Amino acid sequence: MPKRVSTARGREFGEGVRAAVEGAEITSREIAEIVGCHESKVSGVLNGKGGVTQVEVALLLGVCRIEAPEVAHLMDLFPMRHHGGGWWQEHGTCPPIKLRTAFENLKVAKTLVSWHANMVPFFLQTADYIREVLRASATIPAEEFEERAKAHLAMQQALPRNAKRLFFVHESALRLQVGCSEVYAWQMQHLAVTANQSNTTIRIVPAARGAHAGMAGPFTLLTFEKYEPLVWVDTENSSLFAETTDAVKGYNTVVEALTDTSLSEADSKALIAELSEMAWGRADESAGLQAPPAGQVPPVP
Repeated sequence: MPKRVSTARGREFGEGVRAAVEGAEITSREIAEIVGCHESKVSGVLNGKGGVTQVEVALLLGVCRIEAPEVAHLMDLFPMRHHGGGWWQEHGTCPPIKLRTAFENLKVAKTLVSWHANMVPFFLQTADYIREVLRASATIPAEEFEERAKAHLAMQQALPRNAKRLFFVHESALRLQVGCSEVYAWQMQHLAVTANQSNTTIRIVPAARGAHAGMAGPFTLLTFEKYEPLVWVDTENSSLFAETTDAVKGYNTVVEALTDTSLSEADSKALIAELSEMAWGRADESAGLQAPPAGQVPPVP
């Protein structure tokens, strides 16, 4: 099936409008009668077709009794919904609790490639590791830690089960103890278990290799069954979604270089298993904890 000409903005706009209509619990015909247009125009809005004005969209959202912040968000998207060059979202002091655009694209992703040099990649973090990363942040309010941790776990679960996942992580990120010895040990246990799942590959870039292609920073590359791929890059207080062919091609080149630089999948598994064993040895010394069975996953408190 050929990919649709679609953009992240357009998909988010369409999903938002569809959610508004479904939440209103009235039919397209009833909405059309209230707005004063033909039912086909309402259908056109829901299906992402042209031929509607910003005023007509605003009327539709008003009929559906959508709250003002959501109306403002969708109206901002409307004039740019077909623009696919790149979408830079500025968040202010810190990112929102739920990264809406990332979440919506993860739900329909076919493959995911993620790279991180300074910590365990986003989609491989345990609940306790997530909390420790949040506590270390200079901008995240302490009262939001639990809500953000839950939102983070929800994003991990948004990725379809059959989606193929390829993770590149620098060795130094795995050797960095985040949290107490028990948190670190469970994180390494989680990596050891996940590395053996059929849909997941973890490749480690060894510290001994020195400079590498991923030094510009972390990123996540998503591909889809029906849409063109995009690259998601997060900073302290903004998110970038790059969709142009050249931008995606550039990141694919980085992925190829990281593939050449990293340890093989088998050697990566072996190193993860070794680090996990060392982590449990450290936890045993400091807290009297014994290593769990090899296949046991960490609890989610």
